[in-house]
Amino acid sequence: MLNIVKFGSRNYNALLYLKNTTKLTYFTMLKTKHFFSKIVFLFCSSMLFFSCKEEQKQTPQKPNIVFVFADDLTYTAINALGNSEIKTPNLDRLVHQGTTFTHAYNMGAWGGAVCAASRAMIISGRSVWDVNDFRQSWKENKNFDKTWGKLMEGAGYETYMTGKWHVDAPADSVFQNVVHIRPGMPRDAWSHQGTIPFINKMIEDGKSAEEIRAAGYNRPIDENDTLWSPTNKDFGGFWEGGKHWSEVVKDDALGFIAQTKKSENPFFMYLAFNAPHDPRQAPQEFLDMYDIDNISIPKSFLPMYPHKDGIGNGTWLRDEALAPFPRTELAIKTHTKEYYALISHLDAQIGGIIDGLKSTGKMDNTYIIFTSDHGLAMGKHGLLGKQTQFDHSIRSPFIIVGPDVPADKKISADIYLQDAMATSLDLAEVQKPDYVFFNSILDLVHGSRTTSHYDAIYNGYVDYQRMIRKDGYKLIVYPKIKKVLLFDMNNDPEEVNNIAELPEQKENVEQLFTDLLALQKQMNDTLDISFVMPKI
Repeated sequence: MLNIVKFGSRNYNALLYLKNTTKLTYFTMLKTKHFFSKIVFLFCSSMLFFSCKEEQKQTPQKPNIVFVFADDLTYTAINALGNSEIKTPNLDRLVHQGTTFTHAYNMGAWGGAVCAASRAMIISGRSVWDVNDFRQSWKENKNFDKTWGKLMEGAGYETYMTGKWHVDAPADSVFQNVVHIRPGMPRDAWSHQGTIPFINKMIEDGKSAEEIRAAGYNRPIDENDTLWSPTNKDFGGFWEGGKHWSEVVKDDALGFIAQTKKSENPFFMYLAFNAPHDPRQAPQEFLDMYDIDNISIPKSFLPMYPHKDGIGNGTWLRDEALAPFPRTELAIKTHTKEYYALISHLDAQIGGIIDGLKSTGKMDNTYIIFTSDHGLAMGKHGLLGKQTQFDHSIRSPFIIVGPDVPADKKISADIYLQDAMATSLDLAEVQKPDYVFFNSILDLVHGSRTTSHYDAIYNGYVDYQRMIRKDGYKLIVYPKIKKVLLFDMNNDPEEVNNIAELPEQKENVEQLFTDLLALQKQMNDTLDISFVMPKI
């Protein structure tokens, strides 16, 4: 007899069991065969469907990428990287959770605003002299599609930017979401342009330029010099608008992060702090974290840099004019205290951003890259700014944290900080365009490569300075004064002892100079420095 088997909403006759029956009619066999064919077909189809659904679930979404950019933060200004005097618990967290590149460099600048060149390079992917020409197209409203933000957008990312910009391309032509764009530096006593009532009143009262600039510059002269106060909001600067600019960036970032909780699209965030660029203004609680008596003087401290006028670092350069000439230990300690306080305040904002990212539940598929646009001298070599070839000025911290990034790892291979752009393209599975000079560092992170992508590190500043760092040595050339410096970076990392004139280093100087000339050609650097070539 035939039993009835119900499958879905249809009834099928099936011959399940015929007891004591040895013959089946041809008709019954056909019906049975037909039934089992349908069963197999439906079973396979459903398995294929659920298999595809499962595969879709397992296909990883492109990772989120958060780029955090500080300004003027030198490579020695993080506690976990060796500076026991500074307090940076959140940056320390990133160091311990991720991989740090201990030798990350900026490539130079065509003007005193080194940050402008650094940012143009990272947005465009082009090297320093190439981007100096390329940025003209931005002024003509062209080539925005070849920028970092647009490349990420083309890969399906929702892009976001807040904070310091200082790039010729309009920010909203590069990123989809843009808020609170900040200028290269806050207005202060050097360049207020009528925006600060306190300074305007001084002008109305007939105060001289020297008296006005004393509110932030050429200070402190002595212990009784109290005109400037980092917490006085009347001076404008980071307090302009009522809320500290670092806090604005943090709050902006948290607002966008909250929106990402409801979105399935990957996101790319470009968070650019003005801190710790001067004017170095932090809330009092952060200033109270530091005692001036516990701040050390750099090993390379000098009252004046001997070549300052021949290398574009004279008393007229605003970065250098912050402290009095000649430098004093009191002035350097005071500026360092304010620098550290502003970094600690910045660190607290970064901590808030990290916590906000964790609240999304997406941190297992999110990468954070932290770096700075360049370093800062802060009293080393008698200098205060970043317009030199010394490591304190061209070298930045560089940290990457992510789901498959080794924890607490240090890599000493030379990189450029602008490698952050190429790295994010690699993470987003974007084919790196031919015009991008810089390289992804993921192969170094994962150990498939152990040596630098670059044979040497190059730097150039206007027509005043050129540099090559290679094989443990650094050669610096000052063409305007026909001066060559050589440092053994392994044995003299503070760059205190110039060994260029030692007889045993003549061959080394000649080879490095020749290599520098070759690098100039590679970088499309047209400055002629050949006449400075030492005679062997």
